[in-house]
Amino acid sequence: MKLILLGAPGAGKGTQAEFISEKCNIPTISTGNIIRAALKNGTEMGLVAKSYIDAGSLVPDDVVIGIVKERLSEKDCENGYILDGFPRTIPQAEALDAMGDTVDTVLSIEVSDEEIVKRMSGRRVCEKCGTSYHTEYKKPEKEGVCNLCGGNLVIRKDDEPSTVLNRLEVYHQQTEPLMAYYEKQGKLISVEGMDTVQETTAAVFAALEI
Repeated sequence: MKLILLGAPGAGKGTQAEFISEKCNIPTISTGNIIRAALKNGTEMGLVAKSYIDAGSLVPDDVVIGIVKERLSEKDCENGYILDGFPRTIPQAEALDAMGDTVDTVLSIEVSDEEIVKRMSGRRVCEKCGTSYHTEYKKPEKEGVCNLCGGNLVIRKDDEPSTVLNRLEVYHQQTEPLMAYYEKQGKLISVEGMDTVQETTAAVFAALEI
């Protein structure tokens, strides 16, 4: 299975990718992770990406695509893979098609903007050990204090409502058009993100018939 996961930030793509990866024994490829790995390993494309990052610039599409291409050529991708966070735009999707690496299925996890803001603005992270909590779904034993190390729980800048709304706006403008792009190819499946992770996983597995 060669799968792309789509969905707004906070829709639960990363969590569902883990479960699909385990069930199907295929790797999850997150662009953030592979760019970091390419930098660390000093690959040809990693060095090009480093020059942009060092200059404080966004890594351009052709470099990101080069890094994805390097990663997809590795042996563990022979039986399939899950792409999480790529493609983000129509030009990236067109470049992926041009590689000749045909994706089988594109799964979109649908969650309303209101629910995304509620989910993400309720997140709390321990500033010492990084453990995540939520004001509704995963409360600490003592408010504002990490169960594991006693550190203070804080709101990350990424999870502040104003930041979340900005990220959603970028998603709607740049990434949402991919749904129509893949629908035309007959590859798009949509699943509604449920209240619990388990319910969403059940819906995802049913949609993918795994």
